[in-house]
Amino acid sequence: MLARIPTASKLNVIMKLNLLALMCFVVLAENCFAQHEEDFLRQMQFAAVETEKADWGHWGDRKAKYSSWTYHSNRLVPIYTFGMKLDKYTGENSSYRSEELVREIYGVVPRKTVNTRANYMDQTEVYYLQREAFESGKKNVILLVFDGMDWQTSQAAAIYKNRKVIYKKGYGKGLAFLDYNECEKDSGDFVCSPHNSGTKTDVDAQTVSNIGGDKRGGYSANHGGYRSWSKPRSPTYLLGKLNSLNHVVTDSASSATSMNTGYKTYNSAINVAPDGTKLVPLARDLQQQGVKVGIVSSVPFSHATPATTYANNVTRNDYQDLSRDMLGLPSIANRKPLSGMDVVIGCGFGEMNEDDRKKQGENFVPGNKYLADDDLEKIDVENGGKYVVAQRTSGKSGRSVLRKAARSAARNDHRLFGFFGHAGGHLPYQTADGKYDPTRGVKRADRYTEQELKENPTLADMTSEALRVLSKGEKGFWLMIEAGDVDWASHNNNIDDSIGALFSGEAAFKAVARWIEKNSSWEESAVIVTADHGHFLVIEDLAALTGRNRETVEADRSANK
Repeated sequence: MLARIPTASKLNVIMKLNLLALMCFVVLAENCFAQHEEDFLRQMQFAAVETEKADWGHWGDRKAKYSSWTYHSNRLVPIYTFGMKLDKYTGENSSYRSEELVREIYGVVPRKTVNTRANYMDQTEVYYLQREAFESGKKNVILLVFDGMDWQTSQAAAIYKNRKVIYKKGYGKGLAFLDYNECEKDSGDFVCSPHNSGTKTDVDAQTVSNIGGDKRGGYSANHGGYRSWSKPRSPTYLLGKLNSLNHVVTDSASSATSMNTGYKTYNSAINVAPDGTKLVPLARDLQQQGVKVGIVSSVPFSHATPATTYANNVTRNDYQDLSRDMLGLPSIANRKPLSGMDVVIGCGFGEMNEDDRKKQGENFVPGNKYLADDDLEKIDVENGGKYVVAQRTSGKSGRSVLRKAARSAARNDHRLFGFFGHAGGHLPYQTADGKYDPTRGVKRADRYTEQELKENPTLADMTSEALRVLSKGEKGFWLMIEAGDVDWASHNNNIDDSIGALFSGEAAFKAVARWIEKNSSWEESAVIVTADHGHFLVIEDLAALTGRNRETVEADRSANK
């Protein structure tokens, strides 16, 4: 058609077509921006990753670079209790004031770790805190672990949620678990440093070597801070990078083992001591006494933190065997099978791997990375097993599928297994604004279809259904809830996803509080909210999290004086 048009007119038509195309592009761009123009945190995250710098904050100890550290830190971890107190372990009763008690915790006295001014407890004492709750007459104990949440993460979430800088120190306000006042409550901090790193393991033989490893744990308040909100004298110390005092940084397996058994151990251990001796976690001990036990997680159910509630293994990477322990099947570590948990709800659905023997050993079964297909068949009540199974099902509401299974399990005195998740093994990330539209961190951004969102329950849904089944036990229950995606989002250096994941955990706390108020009481129930470790998020400009820059906030403050 253009061939029949004179040359001058042809150029005019081409210019008009180009202009039209440009206008279409602008309209599309404007529509895309309008979709997220109120989502300022998403825009902050995107810009920070694209430019590799942000005036408002950073991850790691390099202020000039937005992302310089994607692993954990040894910051003190905040702990909040409801229905119990912490004074036996904090303040003047801190174990870190005593050389003898520090030696009991670590097996040695790490350099600079004994401190007569210490107010903090140790993560191993979370185990004793839970045990003593039952011994004092509590019928139900719930441990809510925001994996990877340090004080700075919850502060950022509280500021964003309330759109104002509501605290700069102390244990905070502005989130459900910070503001809840319907029972006796307490708050404190604990040390999360492990026993050691560098232990070598043989997954097939279930043995360890290089006992004691290459680096040992410990904590120096003079370097890292006396409170979870303290500004450290040496940020590199908290990252395990200070050559003069190199206390090793924990992983989730070691830290969660400590909270479940009362023992420090090496990084990667699942309920085994530094020398490889198997340890009995609290849940298994309670179950022998008639208490029902369960876990809920927004990440794979046999990942490190949930696995430490019940299983044994020299390595956290042996997912299929950890699943077998949790579900009462023979495993490499327990050839005579454990009893299995009463409720297991988590993720890992659809995660396939055809050869993971290097990490999981010679008995790895190709297929689902976390749960072998034949193991899933064995546990199903439809095949003579003990569990009512709820799986992510195409076209069906994950909430409804799980609720139906939980009602059946509760009605017929069966156990409950729920298996869900998006690609990557976790629940879809809720972003800070409550939507499910992540932007990228140091890795690519997830994308979710409406069907994927529909087919997965939320962490709060999982919590409610776990309570439905566990509460049928006459002698009470123990439940661990893990907001595991706080950790995954933080590894990805994504502030939007981190805050959104924390809000998912907050919703789970609300579900727990509602259940206690409606079905139990604070006289017979106790809740612990904490983390197994933190990361190293640093917010330089707190006002940025309100959606207003520092200059605007200062101007408003001056005008209101």
